[in-house]
Amino acid sequence: MAYMVKSSEKLRPSAADTETKALLYLMNFRDDSDEIYFFVVDFFNDLTGMSRISDKLWDLQSKGDKQSSPYAIGTELVTLYKNYVSEFDFDKYILFLGGVSNTVRKDSSLTRFTLSNINDKALGKLKSGLKDECKKKTYISDEDITDEKIDKFLSEVYFVIDDQSKADYVKKIIKINPSIIPEEDTLVAIFNEIRDVQAGKKNIGVVEGITIEAPDEALNYGRHLTTTEIRLLVLNRVLNQNVIGSRIPPSFFGIYAQFPEEKRKNMLEDCQLDLSRALFNSNCQEDFWKLFENIYNTVIANPQDNVNEIYRNLDKNIIKRCFDFETLSLKYFISVIKDGIG
Repeated sequence: MAYMVKSSEKLRPSAADTETKALLYLMNFRDDSDEIYFFVVDFFNDLTGMSRISDKLWDLQSKGDKQSSPYAIGTELVTLYKNYVSEFDFDKYILFLGGVSNTVRKDSSLTRFTLSNINDKALGKLKSGLKDECKKKTYISDEDITDEKIDKFLSEVYFVIDDQSKADYVKKIIKINPSIIPEEDTLVAIFNEIRDVQAGKKNIGVVEGITIEAPDEALNYGRHLTTTEIRLLVLNRVLNQNVIGSRIPPSFFGIYAQFPEEKRKNMLEDCQLDLSRALFNSNCQEDFWKLFENIYNTVIANPQDNVNEIYRNLDKNIIKRCFDFETLSLKYFISVIKDGIG
């Protein structure tokens, strides 16, 4: 089994925002978002979600136009179809659209839908667009351009219309009380930073013509982001500092100085490792942000309290659900938040 990378292309500036919205849609807006860990950029397609052990793929093509016609939608499906007829198994096929013309949907209120919500006349034009585009591509053989294959493929495609603002996509990452979510301009700045990191992945080497034997080999080329990277980036910006690094948070220095000198370095590294693990743990993200909120509110209400006092005032039920932390690493996290908002 093999897969050759074809039609890898540089990011068009007009499409950059749409591709980042598509990434954040995969990360936060699907019922199966928790299964997606890697986001592979411009390798299999515009974007491909991949599970932590690389055994499941969510293939996504994006188009930013706000009024895509049925025929144009069909042409945009070609890279998804290329992967459908490839030797690799892709679990999901998603077309992420900036918008569609009025003639496409039966129920125009639905922004996430399957083939059943596309008008019969529009469906005919969509198929024509896909067929015509397939015939133009050297990487799709004539024997794969059949009505039977195309119909089966279309029955598996999931259509998503972008209906959120940049700020809304970032808010979905930050699962805390709206009262302490940053201002909209900060959220947009975070979105733009994710976009720039994502766009930069397209400049990491040339992958056109590369052949791989299994999906996991795509990660060898470094054209991917992870959910942990994105969450850490967001947390850094929310707190206006690097959350994980070699610097000792000033609020933590008292605890650090009391610790046996020969064990301080290891203790600090363990605390940072626990915080990293908490960010990495996709199964506990809601509890992580609840803990963040609890610490944040406690610090705001008691600005003169030291880390030990804040720790004793936290909700113990929330702490117990965040099992990646122990006492010292949680005090380290409290210090990071206290210094970030102080």
